Amino acid sequence: MLHALMNLISQCWKPFGRGDESSSAGIVGREGKDGLLWFKDIGKYGSGDFSMAVVQANHVLEDQSQIESGPLGTFVGIYDGHGGPDAARYVCDHLFRNFRGFFIPESRGVVTTETIETAFRRTEEGFTALVSELWSTRPQVATTGSCCLVGVIYQQTLFVANVGDSRLVLGRKVGNTGGVASIQLSTEHNANIEAVRQELKELHPDDPQIVVLKHGVWKVKGIIQVSRSIGDVYMKHARFNREPINAKFRLPEPMNMPILSANPTIISHPLQPNDSFLIFASDGLWEHLSNERAVEIVHSNPRVGSAKRLVKAALHEAARKREMRYSDLHKIDKKVRRHFHDDITVIVLFLNHDLISRGTVLNPPLSIRSALDH
Repeated sequence: MLHALMNLISQCWKPFGRGDESSSAGIVGREGKDGLLWFKDIGKYGSGDFSMAVVQANHVLEDQSQIESGPLGTFVGIYDGHGGPDAARYVCDHLFRNFRGFFIPESRGVVTTETIETAFRRTEEGFTALVSELWSTRPQVATTGSCCLVGVIYQQTLFVANVGDSRLVLGRKVGNTGGVASIQLSTEHNANIEAVRQELKELHPDDPQIVVLKHGVWKVKGIIQVSRSIGDVYMKHARFNREPINAKFRLPEPMNMPILSANPTIISHPLQPNDSFLIFASDGLWEHLSNERAVEIVHSNPRVGSAKRLVKAALHEAARKREMRYSDLHKIDKKVRRHFHDDITVIVLFLNHDLISRGTVLNPPLSIRSALDH
């Protein structure tokens, strides 16, 4: 009986590292599934509580995510894959490992923007090498990519790194009013943003087709919406922009320089006593909820189930836009569901400033990631 129960749990959540680490870290609260929705209602990490949820829309889940909390502070990653799951899975397997590699005991390393940049670069280089290895057998991996949103809480500072259009929003208490303001901490790289289009035009002054409006959506080279990602090597290296990849990805003119970038935008934010919680989410959530709405939902409800509550609010809005009931949307299976919404991943971190100021280390460390596929 116990063995069957453990098997059921492991199908929903596959920890990154030793299987007993997450269960022995004092995590409590309900976890499970509701159709295509998987969730962890509440748990403990080094600086407070967390809530986590993911809903699948694609035939194969393209979102990946993880929380790692231990001596290096807390690392959160949201990896929104596109073109297939390969890039997001690779990032989930390697980005934190590359980051952690700087902090072997004898190095006495500290978290800096440079260490985070290097972890991104090594992950990009590793995935490019993988594409080279698979080119003769699985060339389509060259057309997969992933947005990558990373948050690192280290010594009372939050580092935020992003490529693509996932988003991190801070909920901050407003004085003694009882209200909470929403503050976006991540920079997005989507061609529908005017500043991103301008950046692309400045980087590619001789290419009038660097951004193209197609069916009301701006796309880089008329193909992809994001200007930065891990992967998408067909838009970075000419040797991969040729047969046998699908013709829709092949550019008609020579590629003289990379079109997309894997360089993250990184900011550091000193955590303040009135910083209440952080919402990390893939673009699938923000297609349907504003920053303000998401913060209000978390603020005005119990902590338990916060991530699941945000996902369900987005699904209700997706159903409303298509003039259907949520109960009907809930019955639609994966792959077909993608016509109504994308995969959605949400991680909410609640900040305990007593723990943060004391530099408390969760022991044993927490290591949890969303399932590879549902």
